Amino acid sequence: MLYAIIGQDVPNSLDKRMTARPTHVARLQELQSRGRLLLAGPFPAVDALEPGAAGFTGSLIVAEFPTLASAQEWANADPYVTAGVYAEVRVQPFRKTFPQ
Repeated sequence: MLYAIIGQDVPNSLDKRMTARPTHVARLQELQSRGRLLLAGPFPAVDALEPGAAGFTGSLIVAEFPTLASAQEWANADPYVTAGVYAEVRVQPFRKTFPQ
């Protein structure tokens, strides 16, 4: 089943985010190589693809996991969690409708 993982950044977390990013991206690439990643990306803090010093407010990952518990376990081990980038992480089931 697909699950949405929504991370909410702590204020002023850009430096922490950039430091943890290589490990965070490596985990996403592993999911992608297994055909389990639907999409992933950050929420810019301003209306721009490259927000510069404004940074990001969080991230969204939609990926396939066997259970909600396994998705939560994966999310809890994210480098953005351990580095203190995320203040909160929510995991919930997701049903893809479009595109088909």
